Amino acid sequence: MTTKEMEEILRIGVLLSEKRNLNQLLQEILDCMMKLAHCDAGTLYLKEGDYLHFRIMRTISKGICVGGDGQKPNMKPVPLRKDHVCAYAFLKNKVVSIADVKNSKKYDFSGPAKYDKETGYDTRSMLVVPMYNQKQEGLGVLQLINAMDADGHVCAFSKEMELILQSVASQAAIAIQNVQYMGNIKELFWSFVRVMSTAINKRTPYNVRHSEHMAACAERFMEYLEKQKKRSFSPEQREELLISIWLHDIGKVITPLKVMDKEKRLLPEQKVAFSNRMGRIALLGKIDFLMGKLTKAEKEERLLQIHLAEQLVDKINNTGYLKEEMKKELEHLAQKTYTEEDGSTLPWLTEEEYAMLSIERGTLSQAERKIMEEHVLITADLLGQIPFSSELSHVREWASSHHEFLNGTGYPRHLKGDEIPYEVRMMTILDIYDSLVADDRPYKPAKAKEDALHILELMAEKEGKLDRELVRLFRESKCWDD
Repeated sequence: MTTKEMEEILRIGVLLSEKRNLNQLLQEILDCMMKLAHCDAGTLYLKEGDYLHFRIMRTISKGICVGGDGQKPNMKPVPLRKDHVCAYAFLKNKVVSIADVKNSKKYDFSGPAKYDKETGYDTRSMLVVPMYNQKQEGLGVLQLINAMDADGHVCAFSKEMELILQSVASQAAIAIQNVQYMGNIKELFWSFVRVMSTAINKRTPYNVRHSEHMAACAERFMEYLEKQKKRSFSPEQREELLISIWLHDIGKVITPLKVMDKEKRLLPEQKVAFSNRMGRIALLGKIDFLMGKLTKAEKEERLLQIHLAEQLVDKINNTGYLKEEMKKELEHLAQKTYTEEDGSTLPWLTEEEYAMLSIERGTLSQAERKIMEEHVLITADLLGQIPFSSELSHVREWASSHHEFLNGTGYPRHLKGDEIPYEVRMMTILDIYDSLVADDRPYKPAKAKEDALHILELMAEKEGKLDRELVRLFRESKCWDD
């Protein structure tokens, strides 16, 4: 073994230990093995089920480069039968060296013959090296073709090279296994993330696919930003943002359902109590009439006032925005009292009912809104207990900051301007848009897409809450359309 070959082996060991992407690793393995063996062509197979599947093929002299970029070569897999040289080497865990395949009768070389016919190539020498890990588990096969001598002529693979490549193939197998293990762990983690997010969203029939919609929209938005050269995202950055989106509402796991699902200003039990009270007041009026305490006209007037009160409460209870005239009518109703049989004087509206019906916008009182807003703090607390890797170090911060606004009016930390990361600004836009167009929210009807975009623009340009440029790009991207 030459010094140069020793250096190349050491370099290969370092390269293999650094790779985390499987396709990149496989490409690096084949390229390094071909360079070390001084050969013109090579193919790498991985075992999947009862077959060896083509993953990468290289032929230098023909400029053929297939696979290794995330796409599998469009070639039939090799069944694990001993008549195929690659399958034989794999099954026996044995290096197979053939000086000239044209003169070999031991194996079925119809595959190489077909390749030669289609490409004009001339397959001669071949070395097949199985890849087994330290547990003697077979992962795949390396097929190296046409070793070249110093003069550039095809020659047989040397015995020394067989031993060298066999050793390197063992390192390659371990590297492949480690990356596959990491991939399996990552997929397990992703499955856990999706399941956890889905389970939280399914606590209520409302808002079931919110995180899923946001994530899909985010992927398309990132693609658009990259296409427009506005922002580039590495695979790690993409993953970090998507995980943050999937987990951004995890804090809602302990938010009371009566708050999350509150459809109207009054809780159902409050509305029932009010209706029962109106019925009681009507009954007392009829009793007073029978006892001669009220005239017929006074009784009819009381029933009319009860009817108007019920109409007003129903109207306010189902109204998104409380107008000024309704506020005045509500205040007038809150001043009304009635006399019970024991002589006590009671209000038509309780203080709690009045407070709920006085909510200017939406259905949540200040206390309920505070409870709802606490979900981001709980999100931060829960995610803070997960030992994220360095590649996911921002997940906790990003996921718990999606309600922050550029002008400092958001929550929970009232961040301003540059304190809010670019990714969080994206999340906030995605979150608001999906909330506006959602047709499964109990407290509001769905907004039309154009209306939702207009609201985003107002929040950016007039209120200073959102990133103006990002909102503009969001509209242009049409990433909400799948």
